[in-house]
Parts: sequence; C-alpha cells; structure tokens
Amino acid sequence: MFLLHKNLRLAFMTRDKTLSSKILLAALLFALAGTLFSCSPNRFLHKKASAYLLNDSSFKGAHIGISVYDPSTRKYLYNHDGDKYFIPASNTKLFTCYAAMKYLGDSILAALYQENDDEVLLQATGDPTFLHPDFKRQPLMDYLKQDRITGVELYTPFASEPLGRGWAWDDYAEEYMAERDPFPMYGNIATFVFEGDSVHAVPQLLNQAIVGIPSAGQPWNISRNPGGHFFSVLNGQGTIAPRKTITLAMEKGAFASRYLADTIHKKVVRRTEALAEDGLKPLFSQPTDSLLSIMMHRSDNFFAEQTLLMVSQNRLGRMDDRKVIDTLLKTDYAGLPQSPKWMDGSGLSRYNLFTPQDFIWLLNKMKDDFGMERVKNILPTGGEGTLSSLYQAYNGRIYAKTGTLSNHVALSGIIFTRKNRPLIFSVLVNNQQVPASSIRRGIERLITSIIERY
Repeated sequence: MFLLHKNLRLAFMTRDKTLSSKILLAALLFALAGTLFSCSPNRFLHKKASAYLLNDSSFKGAHIGISVYDPSTRKYLYNHDGDKYFIPASNTKLFTCYAAMKYLGDSILAALYQENDDEVLLQATGDPTFLHPDFKRQPLMDYLKQDRITGVELYTPFASEPLGRGWAWDDYAEEYMAERDPFPMYGNIATFVFEGDSVHAVPQLLNQAIVGIPSAGQPWNISRNPGGHFFSVLNGQGTIAPRKTITLAMEKGAFASRYLADTIHKKVVRRTEALAEDGLKPLFSQPTDSLLSIMMHRSDNFFAEQTLLMVSQNRLGRMDDRKVIDTLLKTDYAGLPQSPKWMDGSGLSRYNLFTPQDFIWLLNKMKDDFGMERVKNILPTGGEGTLSSLYQAYNGRIYAKTGTLSNHVALSGIIFTRKNRPLIFSVLVNNQQVPASSIRRGIERLITSIIERY
C-alpha cells in the first residue's frame, strides 16, 4: 500500500501527462496484483487449513498432509506435506478398487467348473459374495443344488495368508477382520443365536464346538481360539443381545469344503491337484460394481481383501496378494508421484504408507480411465455410507473414501464446487490423540469451505 500511495502521488505531481498516465496505470496494476494474490487459492486454502486443522490446538502433535488439485489445469491449488508418507487406513481401498474396475470385467467370477458325470470339479476364485447376505441372487448355489449333481471336488488354490501383514493380531475374532480365503462362504463369519436356555450356531456344524450357554438376561459374548474352531460362551461380558457374530478360521480352503458339504447336503471332497485348464467353464455371480459400491460405502475390509485376491487370480492365475501388489506397482501404478509401501487390499495394515499426492494421482486416473459417472456410482457421497453423518448438505457435491484406524483418519475424493468446478483432494491425518470425530469435522469444515468458495 505504501508503494501504491507513493506512485499515485508521483503521478499527480508530474507535469508529463504521458508519464503520469503510465505511473498511474502501473500503480493500479500493482494494486490489482496484490488483490489477486491476497485471494489466491493457495493463500485461501492455507488460511482455512490452518484454522480448521493445522493450528487447532486440539490437534497439536498430529501429522497432517493436505493436497488439493485442479484436473482442468493439471495444477495443485494447495499442498501441505502432500509428498510426505502417511498411514492411510481404508483409503487404501481406492487402490484395490481401481484394480478391480480395470481387471474384473462386468461380473464377478464365482468359480471355474467342469462336469464329470454326476460330479462337478470346482475351482475357487475368491468370490466373497457366495452366500453373503448382501446378495440374494446366488448363481453358484443354484447350480450346485441341482438334483443331477451328487458331489463336488473342490480345488482351492491359495498363495496368501489368512491374515494380512501388519494387521492387529488380537483382532482376529472381530467381524471387521474376517480371514481371507480362496472359497469364502457367508462372509467367513459365524453367527451364534441365543434362544431360551440354548445357543446354536450358523453354520450348524459348529454347534459341537460350543462350550457353555448364556445366562438369561445377562451380558454374554463368544470367544474363539486363534486358528481353530473352539467357541466359549463368556457370561457377564459383552452385551445382552439375541445373537453374536465372530470370524471363522477358514484354514486356507480346508474349512470351506466341510462348510459347503454342510450347506448343500452333498458330498464335497477337497482336491489337491490343479484342474486342467482345458474344459473349465466360467460361472459368474454378481455385477462387479455392485460389490465395489458396497465395499466403498461400508468400507468393507473382507470385500476389499477378497477383491484384491480376485484381481490376482485374473492377472497371475493364482491368489497371491504380495505378488499382485508388486505387479500393479510396476505396471498400472508406475506413474505414482511417490512410491508407496502397499501391504494389503483393505488398509487394515499399519505398514501401509502413501502420500496425499498418490491419492490425487489415483483419483484423477480413475476419473479419466473409467469416467466420472462410474466413479460416482461406486464412491459414497454426502449423507451416504461412511459419510452418512457428514456432508449432508453436499449430497452430489462430494464423492470420497474415508479411512479410520486408531489415531489415524483419512479422506480422499472428488468435489464439485458451487460453480461446478471439479477438484480432487486428499487429507491424511496421523498420530492424533483426539476423537476421530473431531478430525472428521475439521476436515469437513475445510472441504465444505472449498466447495462454497470455488
């Protein structure tokens, strides 16, 4: 402002009208440039990020990375530690989702099969929708229930481990950490129902492994020994509820053969030799995007892990999470701004490390490769899924994936501003010691301010 006043004074004092006009024009341009700078996206975004996250005293000590990108200009509007690594929690599912959108086709492959007289040779493909309550239509089950089929030989190739690297081992029985398996059934979850003075299990074959019964009107829970099927009723713990769920030990396909026999009431033999590829026919189950939509709206870890295994089966001919991650990083994801440490399909692993700019790159690629309408159909918007209590006034203006682990919160997605300007953002927050809801609200205030401003 001092230079503006000085130039204006000089313009009025000079006797050369041409020179005076030039000085006045220069002063006005300088003032305009200053105004534009003060309203620049970087300055505005830094102000809002500082107010809602960076300088909030309750978030002191947290590590925060923020990137905002304009795909129309191919430029970043703002970066705060956008190239630094963070644990992204369930934002990792975005990488799994892209791979599935590219490699799984329109429909999920339920199994490969070959008929041998009245028996069926069946090869597992990792399909997580088999007998899952989210999917009423069950083509594979309908096929196996046919009267002309008297038995099944089940081949379950699997080159991964039931639990991922970096998962919290003591969560093994929790519903959100169902085991990975070549032939999932019912979501790899068992349900225990308390009726009268007894408790029974679904599947029924687990009834013989239950020890104890709940006391009427008293809190109760169920525990399972790691790696096996021994279930203990815990009285005086948990809550008063008619049913409880717990994960199953799937034994890398071994339990699936027993589980299937108990379900279809036919002889099922587990086959150890690979089936000859000649003559195998595909049997499809659900539309791919119906699975992906549930996976992203609910942030379903089980669906994400099995989806990555199905991508591996498609690309490599076997279910090997380590190998397919390495393959994807060297091919489809070779252009990432920073090379991530990617460990699983769901984001349960605390070994995962990605940058905000990695998610910007991926979301932009997802939009370009598959179209925004398909992305909108898969990601939750305001007031839906994991965003059900957030962005409720912004339905149709934000499409994003949440991420939550203890002390870690993330949100990455695409927004449409009031001027219908598409912007891509990623906010990763690690090591905070305040409730995750406080972080989410801070992120919400930042993102909605961008929507309203631009």
